[in-house]
Amino acid sequence: MPVKVSVIIPVYNPGIYIEDCISSLQRQSLPPDEFEVIFVDDGSTDETPARLDRLAAEDPRMKVIHQENSGWSGKPRNVGIAASRGEFVMFVDNDDYLGDEALERMYDYGVANGADVIVGKMAGKGRGVPVELFRRNHPRATVENAPLIDSLTPHKMIRRAFLDRIGLRFPEGRRRLEDHVFIAEAYLRAENVSVLSDYVCYYHLRRDDGSNAGFERFDPVGYFKNLREALDVVERYTEPGPVRDRLFRRWLRVEMVERLRARRLLKLPDDYRRKLFAEIHDVVVERFGPGVAAGLQPTQQVVAALTAADRYDDVVSFAQWEAGVAPRATPGEVAWREGSLRVAFTAEYLSGGEPMTFPAGAEATPLTDVPKDVPEAVAWVASETAARFGQATADLLLRERSSAAQYFQPVEFSRETVPVGDGEEVRLVLRATATVDPADLPGDGVWDAVVRVKLGGWTKECRLGPAALPDRPTPGAGVVGERAVLPYWTDPHGNLSLELGTRGKRLGLGGVQQGDVTVSEGVFRVRLPLHVPGDTDVRLRFVSSSRILEAAGTLSPGGAGSVLTAALPAEDLSSGIWRVALCLTPGAEGARFTGLPFALRAGDGSVLVAPVPGPGAALRLARRARRVLGAARRKVVSRIRTGGQ
Repeated sequence: MPVKVSVIIPVYNPGIYIEDCISSLQRQSLPPDEFEVIFVDDGSTDETPARLDRLAAEDPRMKVIHQENSGWSGKPRNVGIAASRGEFVMFVDNDDYLGDEALERMYDYGVANGADVIVGKMAGKGRGVPVELFRRNHPRATVENAPLIDSLTPHKMIRRAFLDRIGLRFPEGRRRLEDHVFIAEAYLRAENVSVLSDYVCYYHLRRDDGSNAGFERFDPVGYFKNLREALDVVERYTEPGPVRDRLFRRWLRVEMVERLRARRLLKLPDDYRRKLFAEIHDVVVERFGPGVAAGLQPTQQVVAALTAADRYDDVVSFAQWEAGVAPRATPGEVAWREGSLRVAFTAEYLSGGEPMTFPAGAEATPLTDVPKDVPEAVAWVASETAARFGQATADLLLRERSSAAQYFQPVEFSRETVPVGDGEEVRLVLRATATVDPADLPGDGVWDAVVRVKLGGWTKECRLGPAALPDRPTPGAGVVGERAVLPYWTDPHGNLSLELGTRGKRLGLGGVQQGDVTVSEGVFRVRLPLHVPGDTDVRLRFVSSSRILEAAGTLSPGGAGSVLTAALPAEDLSSGIWRVALCLTPGAEGARFTGLPFALRAGDGSVLVAPVPGPGAALRLARRARRVLGAARRKVVSRIRTGGQ
């Protein structure tokens, strides 16, 4: 069968970090005969070459090419392209890894949309990745209708025939930003680019040893020399005007202005800061017309203007002011509504730990001249931010704690100006309500609530919290989409998180009282502090000292929680004490039961609710139950199925 995808991986001394990469490739859902993996070892001096040779000997999909060290990733990627047989090539770094269905999903999506380039959703573990680009799928994306230019790393799937037709390869040698040169040209010359945003395809990692090439301090002279080559590509394939200005703005914003802002600048040694500033100043003056900086956010415009004017000291002073600006998101109501979690919050920016204030009735004024000093710059930013308040937005993202995968949640919000003092100044407050459907989240685990605030010149994120203890909303667990879901507040910080796949004591069933349980005419009912959107099938287990019985049950919405109903296997409940356990997800693999804080006493033809046996009795009961379970492996366990099951 023809190879659909060739995965190309440049390798240089990754050590143990390559293992996650290898494992993710071996787990791919794409059939084994439809993809190949080409590792190009660029003169590694650790144990990796031998590790890859063993891998290739064991797995026919894996191929290894050894070469002398070339200095950077460009040549190994080009060697991989030359050796590839796939319809598409996929570039992966040796210390990153793929989602299990990444190759299959990206290939199918690209073929369906006739794409030359497919950009898969990324998650950054300890490092930044584009966010706005992956807000939704873009089957036909261009640099004009989507923020493609925000993603210039090489981790894309690209049609091999397209690369050959236009003769596109990576620049080689010891250099920076070779991926910017390559990807920018691919975007500008592709017949179509497709962005897949509903599945995390690529996990971009920051290594614990800090040796990722992108985090090493670079030589500013060489770096910005290479950056000019990316600008050359844009000039070659665009005409002067708004599109070129918008593309150039990406490099001005990300590679220049953002390096000169707030803590990112202040943490650098002064001598290095000055070298960095000097090189950025030269590029800004040489390459960017007034239309490039004019499209930036207010704070970025100030930094760009001060840089162009060669005012290093003012750039540092402005960074010191900006370092004190941070968002705050305060939780409001958090409650279940028909299977979704409604999360209300307010958000605003703080300066020096206090709510920022802005001039009331401000009007937008273009920055036509360089501010004469930093106070004037700060005053212009405040006025411009207030004037642009109608463009401010608030988003809620859920970020999976172990993988950093994140998903936007539907949000409705309003903007409110809150007068301060005599009314000449106002606070700018966003009031929002998000609707979280846990069934849309792709996996179990802990998901942290993160608020993303765009206001004036800032786009920043913070955790949703803390929630004050006296009035902290405390919704109980729910059962949604065949998973138990627990909203909770972290300790000690009091931020909102969701645990999917919750089990055991964290479900909060320990507070159920005997008075919440009734047994009448063979029907067992109990009120539980669990939210369900509708009738939900569950399973019950009854355990005595000698037997284990199971029965089907139903959770139905009722009051502040739900009502569990099940037909008791009354004729099989022999005299004695029966512990009761509940499985909320009977259809799940490896379904588990959680004990309920009461027992049933059977005898004389009746079943009564009873306290849980004391520690000694419970221990004896557990030991006997284990013996029963052991016997069940050799015999058929009595299982009572009710309701036709």
